[in-house]
Order: sequence, then C-alpha cells, then structure tokens
Amino acid sequence: MPLRPETRAWAVWSAGLAAYVIAVLHRTSLGVAGLDAQHRFDIGASALASFAVLQLLVYAGLQIPVGMLLDRFGSLRLVLSGALLMVAGQTLMAFSGDVAGAVTARVLVGAGDAMTFISVLRLVPHWFPPRRVPVLTQVTGIVGQIGQLLSAVPLAALLAGPGWTTAFVGAAGAGVFVAVVAFAALHDTPERRVNSGSAITWQRLGADLAGAWRHPGTRLGLWTHFTTQFTGTVFALMWGVPFLIAGEGLSRGAASTLLIVFVLTGMASGPVLGMLTQRFPLRRSLMVLGIVAANMGAWALVLAWPGQAPTALLVLLVVALGLGGPGSMIGFDYARSFNPPSRLGTATGVVNVGGFVASLLSILLIGLVLDARTGGSADYHIDDFRVAMSVQFAVAAIGVLGILRTRRLARRKMELEDGIVIRPLREALASRFAVAGRQG
Repeated sequence: MPLRPETRAWAVWSAGLAAYVIAVLHRTSLGVAGLDAQHRFDIGASALASFAVLQLLVYAGLQIPVGMLLDRFGSLRLVLSGALLMVAGQTLMAFSGDVAGAVTARVLVGAGDAMTFISVLRLVPHWFPPRRVPVLTQVTGIVGQIGQLLSAVPLAALLAGPGWTTAFVGAAGAGVFVAVVAFAALHDTPERRVNSGSAITWQRLGADLAGAWRHPGTRLGLWTHFTTQFTGTVFALMWGVPFLIAGEGLSRGAASTLLIVFVLTGMASGPVLGMLTQRFPLRRSLMVLGIVAANMGAWALVLAWPGQAPTALLVLLVVALGLGGPGSMIGFDYARSFNPPSRLGTATGVVNVGGFVASLLSILLIGLVLDARTGGSADYHIDDFRVAMSVQFAVAAIGVLGILRTRRLARRKMELEDGIVIRPLREALASRFAVAGRQG
C-alpha cells in the first residue's frame, strides 16, 4: 500500500536527516578525542588544530562545487557519496598510527560532510509547502546536532573504555547504517527518485556562481553564517573540551554534560527562531546581530573572570553558544529569498562557506597562540586559553561589518529592482519575500 504524500514526505526527510545526524557525529568526533589524539600522534596544539582546519578547509572549499553538483545530480546521489566517503575516513582514522593517515582521514570526512547538509536542505522545498520551509530548515540543522550528542556521550565513552580503534570503527559502522537507510528511502522529488538537472557546462557554472554571488542578499547570507556559526563550531569541533578540561579544570564527564547543554539549547531554540524568521522576515538581521552579541558577551564574561569560571557561568556560555547554530540557518533563508530555484544549490553552497571559513581561521589561530604560550606542550593553563580564545572577538567583528554592509546593499538593490517611488520599502520587501516563498 503506497504511503500518503505527506507521510512519504516525512519519511524522505527523516532519512536525509539521519544521514546528517551521523555526518555531524563524524564532523565533531575529533573534538571529543582532541587530547587523546595529541597523545596518540605525539603532536602539539597547532598540529592538532591543523587536522580540524584541513577538514574544514576541504568542507568549505567544496561547498560551491557541491552546490553545483547538487543542482545537476540531486540529493540522493550526493548523500550516498558523502556517507561512503565519511565511512572510509573514520575507518582509516581508527587504524592510523601516524599523522599522515590521520590527515587523510580528516580530508575524507570533510569531503563527505560537505555533500550532506546542503543535499538534505535541498529536499525540504521539493517535499513540503513553502510556508513550512523556514521552520523545517531550522529543524533540519538543529536535529542534526544530535550527532554532537552521539560524539559527546557514546563516542566519548568508547574512547575512555575500549579505546581509540573501537570508537572510530563504531562511528564508521553508524555511517554504513545511514547509507543503507538513505539508499532505501531517499527520493529527490515526489515525482522522481533521481532528479537530474541540466548538464554542467563552464558557461552555466560561471553564470550560476556569478548570479548568486552578485546579489548582495546571498552575501548577506554568507556573512550571517560566518558570524553566527563559527564560535559554536570552534567549541564543539576542536577547542571546547580541551578548554573545559585543561583550562577550566572540569572532568571529562562534566565537559560532556556541558556539550549536551550546548546541543539541547540549539535544538530547543531552532524551531523558535524558524517561526520568528517565517513571521518576521524583515527582522532577520536583528535576530542575527542579537545572537552574535549574546555569543561574544558570554565569552567576554568567561574570559574576564579571574581564575577558573564558576559552573553557572560556563552553563551560560554554552547556552549562548547553542544559539549560534540556529542563527546560522537564517543565512540559508536569505539564499532562498534572493535566488531562483534553479541556482538554489549554488547559492546555498556560497552561504555555507562562511561559517566554516571563520571556524577554520579561528581554530588555527587558537592553536598557534596556545603553542606559542606553551612551547608546543599540552600543559595548558587557564591564562593560555584566555589569550587564545580572545581571537574570536576579531573574527566576530569582521563578520558584523560584513552583515551591516551587505544588508544595506541588499535593501538598496531591492529598492531599485522594485522601482520604489511611492510604496514604502517595508511594503516592497514584504512583497518580495512572499514571491520568494512561493518559488521556494
């Protein structure tokens, strides 16, 4: 008996979401294994950071090519390819005993991860009505962060118990499982299991990329993603656990608990931000700037605290950081609002570059500062982290300037395109977003 259309839509989305959950597990696995990796490979902070930086560099560098491939080949083929690449990477990491093998493993993980999220996002406008797209976009990003819970709890427990090889083989096994689920359940559109776009040509590549980039609304989405996502990614992917354990003196269990609070905050706030984005599209940038202020304000309090911060303040920090992931999803809503469906994959890829470029820069700079202060050893003091983590303020400042500039340009472009003479800007903007929602 065939499934009802709505039930079928939820089943397809759930299969894609499962693939994204495991992709986040793979992405964040090195963060909980950071200190273990330093001992296993006998490396310092900057070398450890280079693992994550290379992973993010591959991820960010592939976003635009993957977006174009998504427009051409559809979600199913890219989700499956990404899952298999990450399985290969985690299997290699499980058995690697040297730096070269670990680096190759993280490159594979970054490449597979790059194919997953935007491919799952692409399913949403194909399978659900436009009014649900902003909320489901948020829910996709936030429920996907269950993968961080999987790395913070069961993966961390495997690392502390059976050890490195068992932990990463287990992660690879989870990847095989979701690849099977995706192959069985995913369909690109309600009409076709595999939906292929027009052939990729250099002319089309250039036109899609140029068209997406030229619109300041796409760049506004990029700077939104850049500024809201990076500090939470830095915390979860690389430096959060070392900061909490070696800097703040917490146990591994307490650090894992704070990571859980971080993830749960994002999961709780994501649907709320999605509904606010849907209801108040003209106030999206104010929500973004408020989240950035909360992130940087919490870091300022923790880093300015004399000595090790109290637990309540660390909880406040992870709650503030938990808002960043949902905030970054607003960037994808800008991509949807300002681009036609034919180049949505490309525009989404452009936006998704932002947060990961900011993250890799921050991760690398923090590692370099820590090494400069400790001489390459893993004997960290809270003062070392206080100096190193402060580089995030400079990255956030660059992002805020980008948001303010592109917001102004986007509003000006819409005034010109809509030929505003008598109608107020607010009415023109509302009209434009209604059209984008129907296209989405």
